[in-house]
Amino acid sequence: MSDTKLTPMQIVKEQPTDTPATTMTLATATGRSRRGRGLMPTRSAKFVTGLVLVLAITLFAIIAPFFTQDPRSTDNAALQPPSAEHWLGTTKLGNDMLAQLAIGAQGSLLVGVTAGGIAIVLSLLFGVLAGYLGGWREDGLALITNVMIVIPGLPLVMVIASFVPQRSWQLVAFVLGITSWAGAAYVLRLQTRSLRTRDYVSAAKVAGERSFRVILVEIMPNLLPLLTAQFLFAIIFAILGEAGLSYLGLGPNSSITWGTILNDAQSGQALGRGAWWWFVPPGVMIALLGAGLALINFAIDEIINPKLRNAPDAARRVRRAAKTKGVAA
Repeated sequence: MSDTKLTPMQIVKEQPTDTPATTMTLATATGRSRRGRGLMPTRSAKFVTGLVLVLAITLFAIIAPFFTQDPRSTDNAALQPPSAEHWLGTTKLGNDMLAQLAIGAQGSLLVGVTAGGIAIVLSLLFGVLAGYLGGWREDGLALITNVMIVIPGLPLVMVIASFVPQRSWQLVAFVLGITSWAGAAYVLRLQTRSLRTRDYVSAAKVAGERSFRVILVEIMPNLLPLLTAQFLFAIIFAILGEAGLSYLGLGPNSSITWGTILNDAQSGQALGRGAWWWFVPPGVMIALLGAGLALINFAIDEIINPKLRNAPDAARRVRRAAKTKGVAA
């Protein structure tokens, strides 16, 4: 017997590849790979439809103002129905509705994105930090979050807006942002409390990593789907909230948004005059944008929660089994 020692690579090369153990290992690995692929969504009609709607409205807001009239121009005839000259007609003051709709899209999107950004930043500060730090610091941040949860958001926004005579879209977005973060912060705090006990987070702490780096590198990547969903929800809330405030006359009075167009249509008695082209287009745009963001949000929820993704397949299997049972009977 030779005393020559074999290296690990030589041992692997000399082992037979057709043994039952090897075959079982390959089969197990293949099964795990297939199950892993099954856990990820292959395609999502909800996500594609929502993304198309949101991108189309965003491109309309960016490109359309370059090819339309001045939205505040009053040189046109008043209350003209849609025609070749004015595709969406004119308002009571002679403003071109297509131009107002395009500029209003910019205003509404800016309000939504700005308010959503403010809300998600505050959610991170009061949610992720509270969940990671723990102790009395978590209790203090959670107390502020709980107070903001019980305060009704929309009435507070209405009170704040009523005390400011000159309201820009930036002010409205700021007010909507600081009143809509508490619910997301509560969810993020609970999720972060669960993540801070994981082994890889504990290993990073033992290795001497700073808390900021542990949150940024170890915890935040696991929260990205949830953060994206919360951000989209905040945008939807801000756009609908601004439209509601503007309809009540408490929205921005120095900018054009879809909400201010609806307010002008209401004050100009568009419904009584039969000027449907004055209030239907902004309403449809708000509905389409909200539907697009909601569909993207639903698709992200399916990624976060596999039960939601597998529910349609389970329902189809139940129906198929019931149909097969009925045919057999």
